[in-house]
Amino acid sequence: MKVWGTGPFDNEVGAAFAQEVQQDGPLALAEAFEVALDPDTDFLAAEEGHRVLAAAQILVSVLTGDTAPLTDAGLRAWVQGVPRADLLPLRDLAREALDRTLGPDSDLPDLWEDEDAQVWQGTVQSLQSHLG
Repeated sequence: MKVWGTGPFDNEVGAAFAQEVQQDGPLALAEAFEVALDPDTDFLAAEEGHRVLAAAQILVSVLTGDTAPLTDAGLRAWVQGVPRADLLPLRDLAREALDRTLGPDSDLPDLWEDEDAQVWQGTVQSLQSHLG
């Protein structure tokens, strides 16, 4: 998997997920969160963690109206057009999925043990604070 930065869309999984959301809408967000929370999954792979971070950023952008973190113009347009009330019920699910993604049974935190770790952690903490 190629990673070129610390943001939720700065990797090939996050970039592909942006396209998926434009095609499938809120269902794609819910699915990303639900896969991460599947009780039959003992260990969360990095790919699923990247999807959760991208989905959380999209949800935060819808809830706050801030599309600056979104790197895809089509995704920004989608976010601006979706009613906030339609995605508000996903907030708790997103928060739980984000917690699981950052936990000890997830591959993603181990990928960020270098000099970029603080920047990545800042991005994740911002998502957590916006999700409440």
